[in-house]
Amino acid sequence: MKKSLFALAALGLVAGAAQAQSSVTLYGVADMNIEFASHMSSVSGTNGPSGNVTRMSSGGLSGSRWGLRGVEDLGSGMKALFVLENGFALDTGSIQQGGRLFGRQAYVGLENSQFGRITLGRQYTTLFDLLANFSPSGYATQYEPVVAQLGVNFRSDNTVKYTGVFGPVTAIAHWSFGAGAPGNGEVPGQFRRDTAYGAGVGYAAGPFGATIAYDQFNPTESAAAGTTTTYKKAAVAGSYAFGPAKVMAGYRWGQAKSSAGASVLRDDYYWIGANYQVTAPLGLTLQYNYDNVKSFNGVNVPNPWQVSFIADYNLSKRTDVYLTAAYAKNAGLNLDTAAIGFANGYALGAGKTNMLGAGVGIRHKF
Repeated sequence: MKKSLFALAALGLVAGAAQAQSSVTLYGVADMNIEFASHMSSVSGTNGPSGNVTRMSSGGLSGSRWGLRGVEDLGSGMKALFVLENGFALDTGSIQQGGRLFGRQAYVGLENSQFGRITLGRQYTTLFDLLANFSPSGYATQYEPVVAQLGVNFRSDNTVKYTGVFGPVTAIAHWSFGAGAPGNGEVPGQFRRDTAYGAGVGYAAGPFGATIAYDQFNPTESAAAGTTTTYKKAAVAGSYAFGPAKVMAGYRWGQAKSSAGASVLRDDYYWIGANYQVTAPLGLTLQYNYDNVKSFNGVNVPNPWQVSFIADYNLSKRTDVYLTAAYAKNAGLNLDTAAIGFANGYALGAGKTNMLGAGVGIRHKF
């Protein structure tokens, strides 16, 4: 009897230790605002008749989401990890990212405290990760020209990714076997189809930060012929903090060519902005984005630019209220144009050359 009791007690201790070495966290963001936008096309994805709109919008500063994050300590500096993250529209309760259950992120991997982390699944690209700390608005969902800056593949399917942190230096590289929509890529006999890859390094020490990164995406041009268009992007960015302020700026070179070598798009994209913490709860952000479109399918088009502003007031560590506003010229908000396939949902109405948007909202993080 004593041996049985001792065995049960020992088993309980082992189970408790195993449980202490692993964890699963439920987390998320609920972000909603009331928005006004001018001169929007009444026809989605094209320059249709113009009109103003007042509406409820999900995701002003952050995309609404919920997710599961897990870590297990394997010993000897090794950990297993996973992330499953769902994006949803808070105004309707519908799933985003094309109806995917975990469309924002879905990956599993291993991490070594000395050598870094390898992850496999649907993940953000190297370019996205390394430029994240150099976006003044922090990739704010509503008026951040993220597609113009990073490309439509900033989340990539079927991706293996390496991340290593070595003191002030972070190194990242990724390869996707099929970064496009589900079903694209990974086609027998067409290895290049919808592949994507990138690499870069970032540096952060004291008030100074800098990064350099490269990204390439080879989306399907003709499924029957197995040909691909080639999108290339390279970026550099820097930041400097002093007192309650932080200034950030960057440049992104971009080029897209067809399988025959014809120029699809060639542009130079710039941004600059600053954060200023007025008081402990109140922060302000001002950002300017400019895209020098040198050529778009052989046609010269007016260069789009945008200025945006955010005032964010924290009611607590988890809840804030905010005002976000932007004015875009020669494009819809988020620099939404035909050059990026009207991917941001702000197509400019026919005959209009500018768009103004503003939203007042609340965000809760859990």
